[in-house]
Amino acid sequence: MRPFLFLGTRAEDDVAQQEYDAVLAGCGLRADELVRVRLEAGPLGEVDLADFSGVILGGGPFNMSDPQDAKSAVQRRAEAELHALAVRVVEADVPFLGACYGIGVLGTLAGGVVDRTYGEPIGALPVRLTDEGRADPLLGALPHEFAAYLGHKEGVSRLPDGAVLLASTDTCPVHAFRIGRNVYATQFHPELDAVAICDRIDAYSAHGYYAPHERESLKAAAREAMVTEPVRLLGRFVELYARA
Repeated sequence: MRPFLFLGTRAEDDVAQQEYDAVLAGCGLRADELVRVRLEAGPLGEVDLADFSGVILGGGPFNMSDPQDAKSAVQRRAEAELHALAVRVVEADVPFLGACYGIGVLGTLAGGVVDRTYGEPIGALPVRLTDEGRADPLLGALPHEFAAYLGHKEGVSRLPDGAVLLASTDTCPVHAFRIGRNVYATQFHPELDAVAICDRIDAYSAHGYYAPHERESLKAAAREAMVTEPVRLLGRFVELYARA
């Protein structure tokens, strides 16, 4: 099998490793079957998409809607590299699954708009599939409604031209979409469990996702949530797109 490519942007080693391990487990892959590149650590370099079964992009603290003068040189480089890769992915309809930050990367293509209109606080919320989502080969593997962990400052307020809306919440109309046949993005995190989201709440306490006094209540609510279905998305992605 050709490996999948995993792209990360998290600077915290423990959180970055936890994210990779969770994606690895959810996909049901071995480490040699999920090649990792940490974009915050260095340039992406040349990527021959023919070498991979597909591409998975994780989340992170970068936001496409951050003011340009507030973005670090690393963030600007990563954004430029991901934009160029996303254009190639869409043009070739290469299997792609971007979670959270991935929806920002894809959401700014071809007339799409990503801004601060539909941010949601950290926690678990019910996500509902649209009719197109229920019929979709990837998202359709999930129940019509399911709880998912999320937490984001920005969201898609206008879909890219030709994109198909697949899922929404009451507070964020675009929680998943597809471009072409094989390019996907989700606003929710398919890889997260209660332990991982609590660790991220701790790791990103200074990033403006919540007020300091909310930390323990957010963690308690996350532990009480019943989030079981989203991880199936990762295994389904591999099932659909793994190739010799």
